[in-house]
Amino acid sequence: MTSTSDERPLLRVRGLTVGFPTAAGTVDVVKSLDFDLARGGALGIVGESGSGKSMTSLAIMGLLPKGAKRTGSIEFDGTELSELREREMQAVRGDRIAMVFQDPLSSLNPYYTVGTQISEAYLSHRTGVTRRQARKVAIEAMERVHIRNAPRRVDHYPHQFSGGMRQRVMIAMTLSMEPDLIIADEPTTALDVTVQAQILDLLAEIRRDTGAGLILITHDLAVVSEVADHLIVMREGDLVEQGAAERIFCDPQEDYTRMLLDAVPRIDDEIGLLRTAAVETGTAEEDR
Repeated sequence: MTSTSDERPLLRVRGLTVGFPTAAGTVDVVKSLDFDLARGGALGIVGESGSGKSMTSLAIMGLLPKGAKRTGSIEFDGTELSELREREMQAVRGDRIAMVFQDPLSSLNPYYTVGTQISEAYLSHRTGVTRRQARKVAIEAMERVHIRNAPRRVDHYPHQFSGGMRQRVMIAMTLSMEPDLIIADEPTTALDVTVQAQILDLLAEIRRDTGAGLILITHDLAVVSEVADHLIVMREGDLVEQGAAERIFCDPQEDYTRMLLDAVPRIDDEIGLLRTAAVETGTAEEDR
C-alpha cells in the first residue's frame, strides 16, 4: 500500500522483524515486513496459523511476549513507536491505537460489569472525568455498537451476554477511546456465520463513521472480502503478496494466495455438490 508524498500514512512499517531466542539460535516469526496504512484505510492481514499475523499486531501494540525481540521501524502518525518508553507507549495504547482480541470472554473480567470495565478503560486515559460521565460514555458506546437496552445492560456481567454481544462490548470499549487506529485480531473466530457478518458490518460502519484506520487480522480470506481495501498475505513470517484487495481477489499473483482463495467455500460449488448428490440419489433409486 502506498501513499502520496503530500499525505503521510497513518501507519508506516519498515523492516519489522520479530524473533524469539531458542537453543538453536533466534527464530524469526515475522521477517522484514513492510507496509503502509492510509488514514481511514482498512488493511487485511491474512494467512494460516503461525504465519506471523498476530505477532505483527502485538509488535505494533508493544505487547510482545517476554523474550521476543523486535527490530525495524513502526511509525504511527509521525511518531516512531520503537523509541517510546513503556509509559509513553501506554498513553498511545488503548487511546490512539486500540485492539479487539479474538476471545472477548477471556479479555473481559468476569467479576465486574461490562459498564465498569468500559468506564475504567475510559477513565485510565482521561483526566478530570467523573465516574458518572464515564458511565454515560460507556452507555453511548454500547448504543453505538447496537446493544439494545444499553442503560440497563451496562450493569450486566460478561456471562450474561452471548459471544457476539461480548465482542460488541469489546468494540464499545475500543470506541469509547475514539482511537485513530483499530486492530481487530481474529474478531469473528468463535462466532457463527451470521454473527460474524454482523461484527464485520459493525467494524465497517465504525470505520465509515469515525474515520479510524482498521487492521483486520484473519486466516479466512472470505472474512476480509468486503471490509479491507488492501491485503497482506503472510506465510511463515514472510510477506507473500500485498496489494489492493480487489486485485488480489480477482488476480492473485502467488500460488499460496491462490491456495487460500481456493479454500474459501463458494455457494455455487455447494449448489453444484447438492445437485450432483440429488442426481446420484435419483439414479440409485431407479437402479433399485
